Order: sequence, then C-alpha cells, then structure tokens
Amino acid sequence: MITFTPLSGAAHSSRIVPLAYLLQVDDIRILLDCGSPDWNPESIETTQSESGDELIYPWKEYCDTLKKYAPDIDLVLLSHGDLAHSGLYAYAYCQWDLRAPCYTTLPVQATARIATMEDVEGIRDEQEVDVAEEENDESAVAEEADSMEPRSPKLKKEPKKFVATVQEIHEAFDAVNTLRYSQPTHLQGKCQGLTITPFSAGHTLGGTIWKIRSPSAGTIVYAVNLNHMRERHIDGTVLYRPAAGGVFEPLARPDLFITDADRANVVTSRRKDRDAALIDAISATLSSRSSLLLPCDSSTRLLELLVLLDQHWKYADFRFPICLLSRNGREMLTFVRSMMEWLGGTVSKEDVGVDGSGRTGAARRRRGDDDADDEALGAFALRFRFLEFFPNPQSLLQTYSSKEPKLILAVPASLSHGPSRLLFSDFAAVPDNVVLLTGRGEEGTLGRILFDRWNNSQRGDDMWDKGRIGRNVMMDGTMTLKINSKVPLQGAELEAFLAKEKAAKDREAAHQASIARNQRILEADEDESDEDSDSDSEEEDEVERALDEGQMDTDEISNPAAESRRKRKASKNEDDADWGLDMDEGLTKQLLSFDIYLKGNVSKATSFFKSAGGQTHRFRMFPYVEKKRRVDEYGETIDVGMWLRKGKVLENEADDEASGEAKRNQAEGETEAPREPPSKFVTSEVEIQLACRLLFIDMEGLNDGRALKMIVPQVNPRKMIIVHAQAAAAEALIESCANIRSMTKDIWAPSVGETVQIGQHTNSFSISLSDELLSTIKMSRFEDNEVGYVTGRVASHFSSTIPILEPSGPAIPTPDAKVLHAPRILGSRPPQILPRSTMIGELKLTALKSRLAAVGVQAELVGEGVLICGAGARRDQSSSSLQETVAVRKTGRGKVELEGNVSDIYYVVRKEIYNLHALVAT
Repeated sequence: MITFTPLSGAAHSSRIVPLAYLLQVDDIRILLDCGSPDWNPESIETTQSESGDELIYPWKEYCDTLKKYAPDIDLVLLSHGDLAHSGLYAYAYCQWDLRAPCYTTLPVQATARIATMEDVEGIRDEQEVDVAEEENDESAVAEEADSMEPRSPKLKKEPKKFVATVQEIHEAFDAVNTLRYSQPTHLQGKCQGLTITPFSAGHTLGGTIWKIRSPSAGTIVYAVNLNHMRERHIDGTVLYRPAAGGVFEPLARPDLFITDADRANVVTSRRKDRDAALIDAISATLSSRSSLLLPCDSSTRLLELLVLLDQHWKYADFRFPICLLSRNGREMLTFVRSMMEWLGGTVSKEDVGVDGSGRTGAARRRRGDDDADDEALGAFALRFRFLEFFPNPQSLLQTYSSKEPKLILAVPASLSHGPSRLLFSDFAAVPDNVVLLTGRGEEGTLGRILFDRWNNSQRGDDMWDKGRIGRNVMMDGTMTLKINSKVPLQGAELEAFLAKEKAAKDREAAHQASIARNQRILEADEDESDEDSDSDSEEEDEVERALDEGQMDTDEISNPAAESRRKRKASKNEDDADWGLDMDEGLTKQLLSFDIYLKGNVSKATSFFKSAGGQTHRFRMFPYVEKKRRVDEYGETIDVGMWLRKGKVLENEADDEASGEAKRNQAEGETEAPREPPSKFVTSEVEIQLACRLLFIDMEGLNDGRALKMIVPQVNPRKMIIVHAQAAAAEALIESCANIRSMTKDIWAPSVGETVQIGQHTNSFSISLSDELLSTIKMSRFEDNEVGYVTGRVASHFSSTIPILEPSGPAIPTPDAKVLHAPRILGSRPPQILPRSTMIGELKLTALKSRLAAVGVQAELVGEGVLICGAGARRDQSSSSLQETVAVRKTGRGKVELEGNVSDIYYVVRKEIYNLHALVAT
C-alpha cells in the first residue's frame, strides 16, 4: 500500500514553497525533498494560538510536522540543490535526528551545500537566530539576570528560525550518498527490496527524477520542476525527448506519477525572445551610464545567467564589470569546472582545451599565466574573465563608485536579507537604474512584492503568463524596508559587555579551580591509604621478628608467603631512591597538595614491649608522600598515565624543524588574526523614495502549461498525484487530463496534511527455492525482471531461518482414509483441468507496428485503439486481398482482440503479440 502526505508545497495551497512530501511504501517511510521557507518575509501572516499568548507563523506547522516524523523516516531523496528542495535538510539532520540514508546526485549535493551556506551565513550575519523559546530555561534566565541589559521584548517575540550552523551543514551533506544518472541502487536494511534510480530532470545542474521500484507497490516516479528544453549549461530532461521518440521508456507508464503543476496555466514566451530582451535591457542601461541590479540565487540558476552574460560580453566587447556579491561564488564555480560531465548545452566537453584567444592550456602554462592551474579543472567557457567577486556591498563600493555603470548580481533572489536587500535600499533611489527580476520569488518576500507590482502594471496581453515579454515600469512612491545589521558595541555598552565577559571568565576559572582542588584531595587521600596499608605490613613483620628471632629459619620454611612479603618489602626499601628519580616528580608535586588538616595524620605505633607512657603516637612534622614501588602477582605495576605523559613529551621532541616551523607560523597567524569586536544586532527602518525602473524576464527554466499538458498524457501513468501548485493550476491540469480518453481518472491533488492511500497493504515474505525446483521453472523476461510460475511445498529446515520451497510430490493416502468414487457414466472420461497460461504486460500498438514493420508486414493505425495489419493497410489493394488482413483492437484494460481470416498474416501478428508479453505457463 502507498500512502502519500504533503508536509509542505501541496496542491490547492497559496504557499507552494518549500517542497517536502512523505511517501510510505508498505512499512518504509520516504521523505521526498526537504526544503526551507524564507525566514524573513516582508509580511508574515500570523495566527493567534488557542491560549492567546503565542503567534503561529506560517512555517511552524511544517517544521513541527517534519520534526515529529524525522526520527522515523527510513530514506531521504533530494531532487534539486536549491533552498526550496534541500534548504532544511542540514538542520533536520543535526537537530531533529533525521539520520536516515540520503541519496542524490553529486551536483545536487554540492549546490545544496553552497546554497544553504550562503543563506545561513547571510542570516547569521544580520540577525540573532539562536534564541531560546522555552521561558523556563534556567540558563537563559540566569544569563538575563547577570547581564547589565535585559533582552529586549521585541527579540523575545521574534519567531523561531531553524537555521543551521556552518559545521552542521558540512556534517549533514558529507553524509549524503551520491549517485550517477541511470544508476540503479538496491537498498539494504529496512529498505531492502526497494530500488531507486535517478534520471535527469533539467532545470538545475544535477536535477533528478526519482524512479522507485517496489516488489509490492510497483513503480513510482517523482518528477518536479522539470524542463524539457535544452539550455546553455545543461540539457533538458530525459523524460520527454521528441528526437528520441517521445517519452523515455524506463519512465513510461508508472504505477504512480508524482508531479507538480505550478505552471499548468502559464504560457511562456520563446527562449530566444527572452534572451534577446535580457541582453537588450542590459546593453541599453549600461550604454546610458546607469547600473543594473539583478537578484539571483547562489548556486543553481546563477550559472545559466553567467554563461549568457559571458557570451554577450565577448561578442559585444564590453568593458563594464560584472560584479557577483556572494560569499561562496568562487567555490561554486570551482566545483562546476571540475564536473564537466554533468554539463550540456553550449558548455560541453569540446570547450576544454581552447580559450577565447585561441591558445591551448599547455601554451598558457608555458607563458606562466596565473590561471594555468585552474584551467585543468574545466572548460575555458567557464572562465568568466569579466566576472569579479565581492563578499559584501562595502567591498564593492571600495572598488567601484556608485556612479560607475556596472551589472550587479546579488544574492539572494528573494531580497529578504543579505547583499541584494542592502543594495536595493540604495539602488532604487537612483533614477534610470534598473532592477531586473528573473524569478517570481516566494510568497510574501520583497522579490514577490516587486514582481506583483510589475505584473499589475502591464497591459492584459503583456502579463508574464500570456507568452509576452512585457515592458519596464518606472517605480514611484515610497517604500519602507527593515534593514538588519550587526554593529560593534561602543561606550557604556562596550564597557558593560567587557565587565560581563570578565565576570563570566572569573566564574569559569573559579569553577575549574574548585574541580582541580577536589581532584587533588581525592588523589592525596588515595595515596595515604596505600601508605597506611604498607606501614601496617611493616609493623606485622617487626612483631614477628620480636617474638622469636631464633625461629626465623623455621618460619621461612613453614610460611613462604611471609618470606616473600618480607623480600618484597626489602626490595622496595632498596629501590625507593631510584624509583623516586624515575617518577615525574614535578608533575606529582603539581597534582598533589595538602591543606592544614591531613586525614589520618596521627597513627599508633605498637610493639611487643610496652613503653612507660603507654602506646606512643607518631605525628607528621610536615606533609610528605614517600614514593614506593608497587607490585602484584605479575610483578611491578605500571603507571600507564606516566608513560602516556612521557610519550607525549617524546613525540613533541621528535618533531622535525619543518613541522615545528609550520606550527609556529600557524600560531603566529592565529595570534595576528584580529578578534571580532563585540557587536550587537540592530534593526532599522529605512524609507526609500523609489525612482528606478523595474523589469521582469522569466529565466527560471521550467516547463510551461503547454509542455506539461503534452508530456503527462504521454507518460500515461496508472495513477497520478499533483503537488506544488495553486488551486487554479491544479484544476487546469486535472481538466486537461480528463479530456483525454486514454488518460487515467485516478488523479489526486491533496492539500497540506491530507493523506492519500493507494492500493492495499501487502505482506511480502522471503522464501528460498530448492535446486530441484529451480531447474524446472521456465522463466519469461518482462521489463527488468524475469517471471515464472511455480508450485511446491514449503518446508522448514533447522539449518536455515528462511523456508525452502520444494517440489510437491504425490499425496500418499492413509490406510484409514475413505476414498469416495463418483458414479461414472459408461464410455466417458474423467474431467481433467487444463493448465492456463498468464500473459504479463500491456500491448502498445505503436510498438506492435514497429515489430511488424521489421518482419515485413505493413500496419496502419485507424481510429483510436485499432491497428490494421496486412493487405488492408495498403490503400492501393483491391477488396479481394482483404482476406489477408488482420485487425488488432484494444477493447479494454488487459483485453486485446485479434480479428481476421486464418492466414499467414494472422499467425505472424499473433506471434509478435505474444513476443511483446511475458508468457507464464502453469
């Protein structure tokens, strides 16, 4: 049985981002994608909780649901490397115990890591996200009580943002398993029996269509955010390629097809027109000595823009700078250059070896160019000689003034935080500057607000979903933005922080000193107890010597244990001085100390002869611990701790000069690295007088409604689930599928939290076939499997935990059994049950037509579901030749009718029909 539950990004929903779906196949839970929402929307639609003291934010339900299911998930599959598909995986892996095996392609792993790091670093550089939600947290209360300034109530009301750290991101994505396209993987453990295979989806580098094969549930295909068109840096999806005959055969006719319908009612303009409009807008703006701001993402769709701009810069011989504001831009391009086998389009392997100047890589290395080593990593088409990297807007202003014309690519594309938001606050007030949007953005973000303003300003035929480019819009009016920033502390705030930091250090030092003091006291008491036991043994020996000194020889013979003990004591006394030199005395003095009071500082000395004053007492004059050698039945005991300390000393002394110099240089570098000054997070509201121009050109690289309504019927799934779509788009796709007669009617479009159950629960068992039975089975091949009919008897053996299916022998009647004979009519034969054969598969008339053409039989499709074979398929034949005509008709699901006269054509067509099925004989 298949159970599907959208956690986020469902159909019939106003918020279709992020994407996360829970797919349960029998007892196996699979998480399809794990995206993150935008944590800084402009307008947050909050709802009051039932208690009335808490605001519920739009991502709270999604995060709480994912947190609840995370420990029980058995498999994670990531399809794309952007934040909408993979942004929350790192946090869930480290904080919510989402430790199930995760699979994706190598480019998706790298781009998802880069996109998450860019988002996390940008948010943590502007806001405080690690705020405790629990009011009863003692540490938070104590910290607030000790601080000079209490936490602001505004900060307490900030929503909880599940933002990972850089270390958590690396830890999570290092654990991801990477696959190649078309690489089937047979899972083990609880997921045993499942086979997953990734296929190219287009849209992003390494974007994946997941094919999941289950022995009980059949084939499941998860395909979201597809693009069948070839782009500059990647090829289109393999799901549909007209040049290859339509739908890719391994992905055709799945039992369940999960796809998105976000653009089901959108008509996109031609790619050629969109590229030309983008280039014309950039050229016109730069030629007029103005600048452009192009918000973009940090990893996935950025590469398509860079390739397009680099080609145009070379063609037009521009000298204007292309500035990329991203912390991880260099890392992203370095990775892409090393993964040329994943690229396509105009950037391919043929580009490796020759750059724009016509020189090869070897020639450039001979000339001593700086980029000679980097050229070995990838194609010269990805050099981007006109591109410059800047980590923040301040470094950009230090290099180029605000009046110089330039093209600025800034992250993120939503303008919710980071460099793009900060630049927009200054950029939008300059006349003739252009803000160029390439995506619609997530609902509620500044990018989406600007897109809605541009779209509402267009005429009816020029809107973005009507197949037109549209025109730029002159923005006017004012806009108020909240700018988050991190500023250093000054004056009284800095003094209060330093005082608080010094007090915390003093408390920590006192706590550590208390722990060390208690440890030294315990070690001293332990040594004293050992000394007391040794002194008691010496006193016993002294009493024995005093009792009978003349019988020592007899005692030595009769009591060998006492003699051995005396010899050990003697040897210990002889070697005390030497052992004291072997011990690490300096370390011992450092570990052992005494207070005024000494435990057991008074001991009674007993002897055979009584003294005049009774028993004498021995007092210690000063604290001193005598080091004695300890032995056991195996000889001298070894102080492991001392040898470990000695080993560390020897290792440090054995370091060569090179390593020592490296360590010194590293220490000097750490010392010279400036410490980040104490700072605080502040939020300021900036009122902007809008004077720039606004333009939107769709560069998201996704299928539009025409392509979607053409591909889905050709995939022809048995059942389909629609996700990631608003209500109007989902209904448009359902209506389009309903108009196609051969398309399935089992289509679901569940909302968030709604569960769809498909099929029935099936129990699968493991059984082993005996060699005798296996040799008698006739196997028939069907798709990727071999099918056969078997009957036998299940037997259990003590040597195996798996039952064995053995051939069933004839039944042996018991002597007491009564055999009932039915009355038999004279001359009749007893009835016998004839064996029945089963044919597995589904007949495709187009495939049958191709096979008949290969054997020389002409066939033509007439009407829907009818194939005419033989002489009737040729129009120039007379009516007398119709006797050698056969009609193949599909009358229903699983039913095929073969109609015609008995002739050679009839048997040829029947044979080819049989060959298209797997014949299982009983």
